[in-house]
Amino acid sequence: MLYIGIDLGTSAVKLLLMNEKGEILNIATKEYELFFPQPGWSEQNAEDWITAVIDGVKELTAGFDASQVAGIGAGGQMHGLVALDADDHVLRPAILWNDGRTQAETEYLNNVIGTDKLSEYTGNVAFAGFTAPKILWMKKNEPELFAKIAKIMLPKDYVNYVLSGVHCTDYSDASGMLLLDVKNKCWSKEMLEICGITEDVMPKLYESYEVVGTLLPEMAEKMGLPAGVKVVAGAGDNAAAAVGTGVVGDGGCNISLGTSGTIFISSKEFGVDANNSLHAFAHADGGWHLMGCMLSAASCNKWWMDEIIRTKDYPAEQKGITDDMLGRSHVYYLPYLMGERAVHNNPLARSSFIGMTMDSTREDMTQAVLEGVAFAVRDSFEAAKAIGIDIKSSFICGGGAKSPLWKKIVANVLNIELTIPETEQGPGYGGAILAAVGCGEFESVEAACRQLVKVTDVVKPDPEIAARYEEKYKTFVKLYPALEAVFPEL
Repeated sequence: MLYIGIDLGTSAVKLLLMNEKGEILNIATKEYELFFPQPGWSEQNAEDWITAVIDGVKELTAGFDASQVAGIGAGGQMHGLVALDADDHVLRPAILWNDGRTQAETEYLNNVIGTDKLSEYTGNVAFAGFTAPKILWMKKNEPELFAKIAKIMLPKDYVNYVLSGVHCTDYSDASGMLLLDVKNKCWSKEMLEICGITEDVMPKLYESYEVVGTLLPEMAEKMGLPAGVKVVAGAGDNAAAAVGTGVVGDGGCNISLGTSGTIFISSKEFGVDANNSLHAFAHADGGWHLMGCMLSAASCNKWWMDEIIRTKDYPAEQKGITDDMLGRSHVYYLPYLMGERAVHNNPLARSSFIGMTMDSTREDMTQAVLEGVAFAVRDSFEAAKAIGIDIKSSFICGGGAKSPLWKKIVANVLNIELTIPETEQGPGYGGAILAAVGCGEFESVEAACRQLVKVTDVVKPDPEIAARYEEKYKTFVKLYPALEAVFPEL
């Protein structure tokens, strides 16, 4: 049988076709627009996702026997607010995970409701990117639209709704809304009341591998698929990526260098970081995980290459950065293009270069961008260490992980081994695996990962380079506090 995995990303949807052996038979990508109506805002048209998925599936299955497709699973960008009216029409453009407009609402939740209460209700505190602050923002700034809300959904769940006709979400994605009692896997009545909504506007909750329904006849016809194709609940992109790299069960770790950057630590038990620096979310395997998320990772390099030095030849820009340069440059970069979540929780934080002198080069600046992202990932590692989690190795995936140099920098900044999975398709591969589990191909997500996920390489740290980065990181951690008071003025 064949399974379709959907990775509903911020800039494009990436689809893959997988067989029961875990082999990827085809890949298709469809881009869509991202809108920035005001500085710090980030929106998308939900219908663009649907068009991209339909066109992508048709391209994906061209030349294959589409009648063999048994299931579809999606991993999607988290936290986005998709508001539907009573007729299931989208009320406004989706407010995305990297949108920073909700500073006032986030401060209200953390300072007035209180972080202790929020942690008690949900296992987490408020971040500007979460869905609950967006709901409060809409309630205050768009009261007429807010009054029309009949259903609140997340991005990949809206896609699942259009495919199956079912208003659904999964525990991993719902964990990032600040509306879910993560420990008990149910909607938090206290948080719903705070946001001025009722449980009937929330989608039904499922485990990520559970079947929510089958393709609607009209959608099956549009995509050229059988009407009996099963749609599973899927997962938030980071949980799906963790499944795609085999980070399930107890004590696994994955680093994702996508548009955003994450550290993902899986667990069979629910746990909360005492300082709430890390998110405490449900996992796609039925357990839980801790996660640190930085809002700009590979997007920092894309911005630097595409917009500033105006080149698409990324490898050529990195070619001149040799091992003897690593950890020795005096140029630093703070990777806060869209504000920051873990560990600073500050939507007003901004990117900056510091330390340039007359002899600073283009290569120094490129190296600083790669190092700055790695240092920010380490910030989350340090938060994990503070609660007794000792990480010896990690998987790594995402677009940034295609760079051998960047992987080497990350391995040495963290001073751990990085394991490279055979496929770096992350959320899409995870979504396909979840679909296979939902269709009965495997007895559990863990069993599927044991059989399907394979390792191709290991990147080991170099003691000398790691020692240099140890010293450089000590300086990096002083930069944010030094600039924090200036950010609101910018």
